[in-house]
Parts: sequence; C-alpha cells; structure tokens
Amino acid sequence: MSSDTPDSPDYDTLERLLAGSPLSGGAAEAHGIFCGLLAADAPEPQTRWLAELLPKAGRAEHNPDGEAVTETGVQQCRDALCALAGATTERVQGASMSLDPLLPPPERSLRERAIAVHDWVRGFLFGLGLAGVDARTLPPQHREVFDDFVELTRMDLNDLDDDEANETALAEIIEFIRVAALLFREDHARREGH
Repeated sequence: MSSDTPDSPDYDTLERLLAGSPLSGGAAEAHGIFCGLLAADAPEPQTRWLAELLPKAGRAEHNPDGEAVTETGVQQCRDALCALAGATTERVQGASMSLDPLLPPPERSLRERAIAVHDWVRGFLFGLGLAGVDARTLPPQHREVFDDFVELTRMDLNDLDDDEANETALAEIIEFIRVAALLFREDHARREGH
C-alpha cells in the first residue's frame, strides 16, 4: 500500500509490531483480513479485525519467538492497525475507490513479495469468512472471484526466479486482487442494499 497517508504504517513497521499477534500473521495477511471484512460489508470491521489480531487486555501474550509482549507494544500495534484501517477505509469508501494491498516494497526479492501476496489473499478469504460469507451462496461473478482467490493461495512459491516474466506475472496478480476485491465489495454492498 503506498503511504499517501503519513499516519498509516508501512509494511515493515506493521510487520514488526504484529510480531506479538496471537495469529502470528504478518502485515500482508492482517491487511488482507481487514480488506475481506470491508469487501463483505461486515458490521464494525475494525473492531472485529482488532479482536482477531490483538491479545485481550490483561492476558499474557508471547510472540512467535517466545518473548513476552508488553502492554506498550500492544498499544503501539493497536494504534498502527487503527491508522491502517482508517486509511484503507477512506480509500476504499472514498471518491477514489482505490485499494493498494499492503505488501513489501518493490526492491525486495520476488519470492518475498509473492509470499506476501499469497498471505494477503489468504487473509482476504479469512476476512470474508469472519464476515459470514458462504461461498456456496455467492452469485456466479462473486463465486468466480472467490474461486480465483482460493487458487492463488495454492501458488507454488518454492522455485520462483527473479526474472522479468515472474515480475510481470506478480504485477498482474497484484492488479487482479486489487480490482477483484473492490468489485467484490461494490457488488456485495449493492446486493445487500447498502
């Protein structure tokens, strides 16, 4: 996600802050979950999202390395997530109606960026599930997008070469998920009468 909003955290900052999340997911997956909730027009998406990602107050939490997560760390993470949610909601629901998945910067390896895209898509599907979306009841156009997203989670990421063909393919996938997520949200909201 490009950082047009100065208060919105960048990928690396959020990745570091999320180290204490009980889901042990990264920044891309977390953003995908929120975007899935938004696309499904879930009530109070930010509240549901934060409840999934952050430890409950007063409960001792540890990051994947076994280190204790402090209340200050949780609050910093909450603040960053709220800023990201606000910026994403504003872009998706605003006049520009745009969405930029939160991914590593372009100078990172192709494999790292492809894994982040995979995680974002997986998070998006999880967000749809949290919102109660049942793939079996989706209209054909939504079902096709849903099925395409499921297929993207099955990408083989083990032998990716940093070559031009793979760069082009990744750019096309990113553009597809960006547009498909927005269309899913717009069509879903129209169908639900919002």
